[in-house]
Amino acid sequence: MIVSFHPIFKADRNILCAGRDPDISDLAAIRAARAVILPQGCAPRLYWMARNNCPNIFPNYDTRFNYPGKIGQVKLFVEKSIAHPPTEIFHSLAEFKRRYPGQNTPSLPLVFKLDWGGEGDTVFMVRSTDELDELVDHAACCEASGHSGFLLQHYIPCGNRSLRVVIIGDRLSSYWRTGEDPAGFHASLSKGGKIDRAGDPVLKEAAEKVVGEFCRDTGINLAGLDVIFDEAEPSPQPLLLEINYFFGRVGLGGSEAYYRTLKKAIRRWLKRIDLQQPSD
Repeated sequence: MIVSFHPIFKADRNILCAGRDPDISDLAAIRAARAVILPQGCAPRLYWMARNNCPNIFPNYDTRFNYPGKIGQVKLFVEKSIAHPPTEIFHSLAEFKRRYPGQNTPSLPLVFKLDWGGEGDTVFMVRSTDELDELVDHAACCEASGHSGFLLQHYIPCGNRSLRVVIIGDRLSSYWRTGEDPAGFHASLSKGGKIDRAGDPVLKEAAEKVVGEFCRDTGINLAGLDVIFDEAEPSPQPLLLEINYFFGRVGLGGSEAYYRTLKKAIRRWLKRIDLQQPSD
């Protein structure tokens, strides 16, 4: 039996768990299933209930929950020896002040990232000590409200563009996101970036190879990974920035195209484990 908690994927049994915690009946269904399909916005409790009680689940979110936030992702990159911009991790403001007491400051420019958030909303370019002071104060306010942790990352000149590599099941697709100003900072589509599908195919191929190997190693099979290249290097290597388990769909052709691709990926996954989706 196939059990689906995803509203767009029809299975032998379909269950909606949005807005509530999974209960004993959900656990019974999971234990009776040979495969469980989970929603992209799966909560930790439902994920681990499925992960610990069914041999086959999609998607694999082990890294999402074992390495949470941007801090967790950097720890994962280090553990897996994945090239990424040099990064300092601070779990609290007190840790930052111990490392940089008094008037001591890290080298500028740098990139300041709060531990949470997406689409560039919690990522800031820092060019001056005044800007850094303002962001540290902002981090203090966040910490007072219960959201702690931030990163300081070496600034990599990349021409204000990044490569989004999306993995859906066993297949990758990628496209450049390019800001209008090459000297600017934000290239995400939500910040006005444009899509370029054809540029620098050699770099795209190199990035897809790195991301593909990383995903096979970690089990990641539904995510958008951001990659940049240092334009100051004569032969730049792919540098992973972060993993987005919630990602925009414009570059994939919109929501309808994304869901078609997702359903095909799930069907291929079921076929590999000798199961088949019930006919519509």
